[in-house]
Amino acid sequence: MTSITTGTNPYAQLGSAYARTAAAATQPSLLDAINTADAAGSSDPNAATNLTLSDAAKARMAAEAKTPDFTTVTNDARPALDKLYAAAKVTGPLGADGKTAIDLSALDRRSLFAIATNSGGKFTADEQSVASSELTNRFNAALAPAAAATSMTKNYTVVYKAALDYLDGASSEEKGTAAWSAQRAAVLKGYEAAKQKSDTAPSGISGDPVASYLTLYPDGAPVGTTKTFSTVATNVRAALDAQASLAAEKGTELVYDPARKFGQLVDFSSIDNRSLSAITLNQDQQFSNQEIYAAKKELDTRTRMSILESLKQSQQSGDPTQLSLGILQSYSAMSDEERQASGWSPAFRDNVVQSYRSTSNILSMLQGS
Repeated sequence: MTSITTGTNPYAQLGSAYARTAAAATQPSLLDAINTADAAGSSDPNAATNLTLSDAAKARMAAEAKTPDFTTVTNDARPALDKLYAAAKVTGPLGADGKTAIDLSALDRRSLFAIATNSGGKFTADEQSVASSELTNRFNAALAPAAAATSMTKNYTVVYKAALDYLDGASSEEKGTAAWSAQRAAVLKGYEAAKQKSDTAPSGISGDPVASYLTLYPDGAPVGTTKTFSTVATNVRAALDAQASLAAEKGTELVYDPARKFGQLVDFSSIDNRSLSAITLNQDQQFSNQEIYAAKKELDTRTRMSILESLKQSQQSGDPTQLSLGILQSYSAMSDEERQASGWSPAFRDNVVQSYRSTSNILSMLQGS
C-alpha cells in the first residue's frame, strides 16, 4: 500500500503524552448516567423523576455497551500489527524502499489512532508513521468523491461538508486532541464561507486540510485502487467458495435465489462493490450465471439505495441540487469497473452535471440572485 499525504499530516503532532492521558481519562457514558439515575430513583420510592428513553438513546446505550475502552483497543492493536507482519512475511512496517510493507486497511480508525499516538508506549516510530499516513489516506479517500463532484459543479460546500462528516466520525479520544479541534475549526470556517459563496474556493484559512487536498488534487482525483481487477475477481471467487464450503459442512448448499426454500443464501454483506462488479462482468470467466445474476441484483440494489439517500438529503434540506450532487459523489467514488457494471457512463455523468446546473440556475432566478 502506498502512503499518500496532503502536505500536512494532522496526526503527526499527536504523541504518546496525549495517548497516556486519553487512556487514563474516563468519561461517564450514557449507560453510567442511567444507572446512576436508576440507583437514585430506587432509593426513594416516592421520587417523582421518571426517565424515559428514546429509541435513539437506547441504540446509543447498546453501542456504548459493545464499544471497548481505549486501553483494550490499544492492547489489541499490538498483536493485530504482529499478525500483519507474519502474513506479509516482514519484520516491520516499512520495506527496504521506505514504502509501507503491510496493508492496514483491516484496522479500524481507533486502532490506527492508538498506534499513531503511541498509546501505552507499545509502538515504534515507524509504526506510528505508517498508521498516521493511513489515517491521512482515509481522510483523502473520504474527500475524493466529494472533491470530484466539486470539480464538476464548482460547489465547494460539497467537499467541505464531506470533511466535516469525516471529522465528526472520530472517536472521543481523537476529538480530545488539539489537532482535531484546530482542524475541525478550519474546516467549519471553510464550510461557512462556501455556504455564502458556493462557487468560490475558501481561502486564507490557516490549517485548512481541504484546501491542502484540493491543491494536490484540483480535479478531485480519487486515491487509486491497489489491487488489479483480476486479483479482485480471484479473491471474491475464493470468498464465495469459502461460503459454499461452510454450507456443505452444515449439510446444505450455497444458493443465490432468495426464493429457494432450502439451502444457505449467499451473504454479500462483506463483499464490496468492486468485487460485486468483478462477478457481474465476469471478465475471467470464473463465475456461474446464478452468481452473476445475484451479484448484479445486489449491486443494483446498492446503487438504488445510494440514489434514494441522495433524494432523501435533497428532500430534508429543501435543496433540489442535493440529488445531483449526491449522484455525482457516488459516481466519483466508483471504480471504472463499477461504473461499467452499473451502467453509469460518462454520458450519464454529464447529464447529471447538466441537471445540477439547470436546477442551480432556476434556484438563482427564484432567489433573485
